[in-house]
Amino acid sequence: MDIIRLICAIFLPPLGVFLQVGLTGQFWLNILLTLLGYVPGIVHAVWIIARR
Repeated sequence: MDIIRLICAIFLPPLGVFLQVGLTGQFWLNILLTLLGYVPGIVHAVWIIARR
């Protein structure tokens, strides 16, 4: 399942975070980071998925 989340994190970072933590502050932070720059959103999503 982590492979699917990582693939989602690369193509649509908020989806990968949502699948991992749900609608929490981390999800909203990832949306903000993705809107400000796609790469920070990816890095944050991969970090969230790898951390858990």
